[in-house]
Amino acid sequence: MLFLNTFLNFFYTINYPEFEKDLAQMELKYLFKKDIREKQFFSSFYIPTSRSAFLKECLQVMYTGNTVDELLEQIKDNNIAYEAFKVRYIKHEKDTLSHEERLLAIKAIGFTIEGEADIHKPQITLGVTNIDNQWLFGIYEKNNLDWQAHEQKPRSYSNALGVRTARSLVNIAASIQENCRIIDPCCGVGTVVIEGLALGLNIVGYEINPLIGNNAKRNLEFFGYKDVITIASMHDIKEVFDVAIVDMPYGLFSRTTLEAQRDIIRTTRRIARKALFVTLENMNEHIVSAGFTIIDQSQVCKGKFKRYIVLAQ
Repeated sequence: MLFLNTFLNFFYTINYPEFEKDLAQMELKYLFKKDIREKQFFSSFYIPTSRSAFLKECLQVMYTGNTVDELLEQIKDNNIAYEAFKVRYIKHEKDTLSHEERLLAIKAIGFTIEGEADIHKPQITLGVTNIDNQWLFGIYEKNNLDWQAHEQKPRSYSNALGVRTARSLVNIAASIQENCRIIDPCCGVGTVVIEGLALGLNIVGYEINPLIGNNAKRNLEFFGYKDVITIASMHDIKEVFDVAIVDMPYGLFSRTTLEAQRDIIRTTRRIARKALFVTLENMNEHIVSAGFTIIDQSQVCKGKFKRYIVLAQ
């Protein structure tokens, strides 16, 4: 039986396809400060579900019990009342209940709460679930998927990072240090910068190609974000940032060389205390030779490409 620690107040469910498993687990480790290997877990602190593409649902746990009746007693004793509420069951990988058992729990709780239910336009949604024979009840939250709108950028390229990957990268970067300053020195059309701005982070981008840089500016304007794109070479940067997110140029649409890529790594070492590198091949040797220490890494696939993600300091 699960004995819920009173400090583990939030129950999360997550979801990811197998090809993004490494990246998802890496991102969630930095967001929640612990390794997460299952698709449901408890946390002692709150992260909004819409912060990550991989977070699915959150239950802010109010009451726990060995049976539904124990939940009902607590709801009655505390005179829980809501207007225009809805109750839903949170399914997860460890869930062993039948559909009928879930419905019975939803109905029993719905009838016990004082106030009028509204399943079509609820002002608040409440959640119930069972894990390891322990019942949980509380405030329910679902990922609103607002970040998906960023997939409809007016300017994009087929080799650009996906929105989900970009969002993971900025979450990892922002979780390394509070109030950090982030730079994307090869920002392309601004995918990473847009996700950073959407999360309220202090992020800027540099792009050496004027055509691509202006497309990044148009994308930011389209979504209503301030222009934080500088059209210039990253090698001219004088400031030092807390974290750099570097999606390494691959030479797919423009010429590049190994030496040019090594120059990017060396300049990143100069302008950032920590870095997240995204590469199409394993470049750990070059990252280390530039003076970095690799502290974490994962892989993610997009179509026929495998991307290596390396966190270094």
